[in-house]
Amino acid sequence: MASIKEFQVTFDCAEPIRLAAFWCEVLGYVLPPAPEGFATWEEYRLATPIEEQDVYFACTDPTGKGPRVLFQRVPEGKAVKNRVHLDVRAGTGLVGDERLAVLEAECERLVKLGAVHLKTLYADGENESCINMQDIEGNEFCLD
Repeated sequence: MASIKEFQVTFDCAEPIRLAAFWCEVLGYVLPPAPEGFATWEEYRLATPIEEQDVYFACTDPTGKGPRVLFQRVPEGKAVKNRVHLDVRAGTGLVGDERLAVLEAECERLVKLGAVHLKTLYADGENESCINMQDIEGNEFCLD
C-alpha cells in the first residue's frame, strides 16, 4: 500500500474568504485567481446564488511545498480548544534571545492583522521559546 504524500489542511469557520486572506498573510500563501470569466472574487461572489456564496475558499503555497489550506463555512461556532493546531515556524534555527526577538516581531505583525497573543512560553533550558496565539476566528496556533 502506497503512503500518501500530499494533504490539505481544512478549517471549519464562519467567514471563509476573510479567514483565507488572514492565513495568506501569516503563511505567505496566495489566493487563487478568480474563476474564468470574472475579474475578481467579489464579482464572482455577486454572480453566485446567495446560498452558494462564501461556502469555501482556499489558499496555496506559491512555492508548491506547503499544503493547500481550505476554509469551509459551517453553521456552528467554535466551542472548545482545537485538538489540532498549526505551528508557524517563524524561528526555525534560532535560539535564545535572537529567537525570542524574531517570534515577538512576528507576533506583533500578526496582532496588527487581527490575531490574538495568548501567551509567551519562554525558553527554560530544555525547550526554546514559542508564542501561543489565536487567529481572527479564535483558532489556536503557535509561533515556533
